[in-house]
Amino acid sequence: MKFGVLTGGGDCPGLNAAIRAVVYRATGHGHTVVGFLDGWKGVRDHLLRPLTRADVHDIVVRGGTILGSSRTNPFKSEEDATKVLSTLGAEGIDALVAIGGDDTLSAARELARRGGKVVGVPKTMDNDVGGTDWTFGFDSASTAAVEALARLRDTAHSHHRAIILEVMGRHAGWVALATGLGGAADATLLPEEPFDEEALIRHVRTAVSHRGYAIVVVSEGVDLGRPKGATGGQDEFGHELLRERGVGAEVGRRIEAATGIETRSAQIGHIQRGGPPTLFDRILATRLGVHAVDLALGGRFGEVAVLRGERVEGVPLEAALRAPKTVPAPWMDLLHAFDA
Repeated sequence: MKFGVLTGGGDCPGLNAAIRAVVYRATGHGHTVVGFLDGWKGVRDHLLRPLTRADVHDIVVRGGTILGSSRTNPFKSEEDATKVLSTLGAEGIDALVAIGGDDTLSAARELARRGGKVVGVPKTMDNDVGGTDWTFGFDSASTAAVEALARLRDTAHSHHRAIILEVMGRHAGWVALATGLGGAADATLLPEEPFDEEALIRHVRTAVSHRGYAIVVVSEGVDLGRPKGATGGQDEFGHELLRERGVGAEVGRRIEAATGIETRSAQIGHIQRGGPPTLFDRILATRLGVHAVDLALGGRFGEVAVLRGERVEGVPLEAALRAPKTVPAPWMDLLHAFDA
């Protein structure tokens, strides 16, 4: 068989480990692998490179993706869809492994609906892909955010300030949850919950009165009740670009106005995306990449490799994409047990 592999959407640690796993598993069974460059754009525009074991031997330790990525929607038009199918046919691709989050896997689902032989590997630092307990990228991103929070705590303590750390998370607050819990934040704001400004101010006042400073974690997708407008534009999948919303800065302004406490905010942004993957993400990405190849070899196209408990298994793309995985009530209850 001839395998193709791509990495789509935002980059995150663990992508290279997944690519390596696909190449090793496929070539170990005597098959060949090519990598499409820059996600679905490479399939649409016929951009690819061969991948051998020598090409991927040690990339498990590296962040990012050696294939490049993009947020290209290959089915935005019928013309683009035709190009995708033409590329796969011209290259004789027997199985395509699409590594990505909801958008990348949604494109894979559409390809499967059109008869394409595709399997998926879920990745996203947001941990919001349905059907899987965890996605690789999340552990690495949350670890980086917790490390940043520790540094901010030193400054907050030294200057008796309130400091807000804004982390990524559009609809799901998993990164904020993990950062708040792991970094001992005094308050953590998630997109899944209505913004309660009075409670936030109360937590900050309590923390400052007890220890002289306060730490708040906020997810970029939190709705502060401000008018919504075109802040950062939209990507090809119709998502609002959140980089200009400035949620953390706005929360800081409101805290200082209400309390008089000197307040600063920091946006970790893309620092969360880079750097070597954690051990957990390296192993998870490796397991999912291997299983995706096994799904293809077993003829189970239109499925995605997922983690369920301790087991890696395949589920239909339709089931995995039915709804995003948001933070459920038990996790939020645990989080708020530690509010100031």
